Amino acid sequence: MLKKRASYTKEFKLEALRVMSKTDRPASEIARELSIRGNQLYKWQEAFNGQGGSAFRGQGRPKKAAQSELRRLQQENKRLQEENEIIKKAAMYFARKLK
Repeated sequence: MLKKRASYTKEFKLEALRVMSKTDRPASEIARELSIRGNQLYKWQEAFNGQGGSAFRGQGRPKKAAQSELRRLQQENKRLQEENEIIKKAAMYFARKLK
């Protein structure tokens, strides 16, 4: 069974970063108190420093272009297969009517 990945709100992340910057306590101690991985605070800090106010917008990391393209192609393939089945059934129906 897969363990669900924990998700945190933008407010939680910003507050954790604020605590980390305002105190002289080690990040590992703060992380332990917040029940998060030790390096997670540094990752959030890096994201915030790089993106500023636009950091922490969505759920998780963005999908890679190849993954999203694969998903789109799989959906299109499924739709086309369904359309093909409909056309086959219609062709059989009209072929019987012509006999």
